[in-house]
Amino acid sequence: MAMDAVHPRVLGYLGRALSLELSAVQQYMTQASLMELWDLGEAAERFRRETVEELHHAERIVQRMLTLGVAPAASQLRPVGQAPDLIGLLRLDAALEAELIQHYAEAVRFCLLIGDRDSEGFFRDLWNDEQHHGEELTQWLLDLGGGTSDRLNRATF
Repeated sequence: MAMDAVHPRVLGYLGRALSLELSAVQQYMTQASLMELWDLGEAAERFRRETVEELHHAERIVQRMLTLGVAPAASQLRPVGQAPDLIGLLRLDAALEAELIQHYAEAVRFCLLIGDRDSEGFFRDLWNDEQHHGEELTQWLLDLGGGTSDRLNRATF
């Protein structure tokens, strides 16, 4: 597909999505290491899986951009959020996932508006993945029940 056939706003959605996904990779990777320091191996492993999932999303976005004839460029990575415990970190993660969900929903709506079915399907797949991921984070938070255990409440990095 030639670049002139792609609406500039679709390219903007792709660039922003790449920035958000790479920010999530950075955040989850850092949290996996932090969980190891806190001796929370199961949580560390879970964050590693989240890192890989978000990395796959970033790779899909890069591939889409290359297919459209544009050079991938993430505009800005966010700093990793800080919290004093696992519950706080998961709340930060849920907020980032909510932002990704909102971004993809907006991209889907725009692509529907302009009749770009290929991009709409691409963003819809990512939107569905992130909605599922958001639900998993919410369930993890509920399962922890507020986190009063000493193992869950550690000083921040």
